[in-house]
This record gives sequence, C-alpha cells and structure tokens, in this order.
Amino acid sequence: MINLNQYEVLTFDCYGTLIDWEKGVLEALQPVLQSHHIQLSENEILEWFARFESSLEQGEYRNYKDVLKGVVQKFGEQFGFTPSSGELNALADSVKDWQPFADTVEALKTLKRRLKLAIISNVDDDLFAFSAKHLQVKFDEVVTAQQVKSYKPSVQNFHVAIARLAEIGIPSEKILHVACSVYHDIVPANSLGLSTVWVNRRLGQEGSGAALPAQGKPDLEVPDLKSLAAKINF
Repeated sequence: MINLNQYEVLTFDCYGTLIDWEKGVLEALQPVLQSHHIQLSENEILEWFARFESSLEQGEYRNYKDVLKGVVQKFGEQFGFTPSSGELNALADSVKDWQPFADTVEALKTLKRRLKLAIISNVDDDLFAFSAKHLQVKFDEVVTAQQVKSYKPSVQNFHVAIARLAEIGIPSEKILHVACSVYHDIVPANSLGLSTVWVNRRLGQEGSGAALPAQGKPDLEVPDLKSLAAKINF
C-alpha cells in the first residue's frame, strides 16, 4: 500500500484532472457539429477528439491553440464539412472558460496546507493562466507544453518538471504525480520511476473519453481529488 505521507510535492495534470475538459470540449464542438448536421454521441465526439489531438501533438511542436484549431479542421475532414474561421477557433477560444470539477478547488486548498503543488500540462502558458484563476491556489511550479516544446506522453515534460523540483530541493522519490489520463500521464510517469495516482474521473462511464485508451499501473486509484485529499494526514 502506498504511503501518501512520504511525498513533498504533488504534480498534477490539469485538463481532465483538475479542469473538466470533457465538458469544455463538448460545449465547444457540439454547436459546430450540429451546424453542419453531424450527429455524434458525446462519447463519439470525445473519442474522435482524442484521436485527432494525439495525432496533432506528435511530430514538430505546434502550440496548443493551433492543435485545437487542427482538431476542428480534422472533424471537418472526417465528416465532410468546411469549418468557418469562427468554428476553427471555437475550441481554442473556449479553454479560458473551462471550469474545475466540483471537488477540485477545495481539495487543492486542503492539499496545499501540507504539500507543494505543481502542474505538468499539455497547454500554452496564456491558456493555463486563465485556468489558474479558476483553480484559486498558487502552484509552486508550472511546466507547460509550450515551455518544453513537446506534449505528454513525451517523458521530456516530466524530465523538465523533475529537474525544476530538484532545484528547490525535492528529489524525484518525493514527487507524486496525479492524473486522469493513463495514456498521457500514468504510463510515462511510471516509466521514469515516479509514483502515480490515477484520478478515474470516468468511473462508471462507457468509452475512453478525451484521452486515448492505454494500460498502466498507478500506485493508487481514486475517483476524484476529494478522495485523495481524505487519504492524506494533515
């Protein structure tokens, strides 16, 4: 059994773990698809999003706003329509309004009382700045894809986070990575020997959602952050 009280810092994936990105993605994409008479279920939209996003994040780095524009473009190519300029930007423009899960802010404030908190996120710096306001806590370190010029599941993003935390005296064995995506986070973090918590936000739901399916072995599984915070001694 993992001893949660041995860690000094929690590193978080942001979108899907802290911020309800699936709701944000759906609210941005559904009107676009409906305007072109494309009928897809919520699970279908999310799973197409996962395929398109992951393909666009491979190869030469592009910023996340351009990745999201590319996702809309790929929906058009896949389903036979040409998005307008407004529709192309709908997904990227929506990120600033994506909201935390109901348990996120209180759990972060609780965890901050004893632990340092950090972010490792596939996002642009300016987009995360909007999300940080919603999250209402000060993070001790923030590592974005824009800073690293790569996207998880690349281990480079984790190497940068580990190096920055080492600079403030935190060794890798004192880092606990917390994430909802096995594909983006649990697998690469485990490959570097980091301890991991899988926040299974899709517990009881069908399909793999907005992240590609993957197999990994987290040290702990919880349904939400409130459950994680309850397991740590303060």
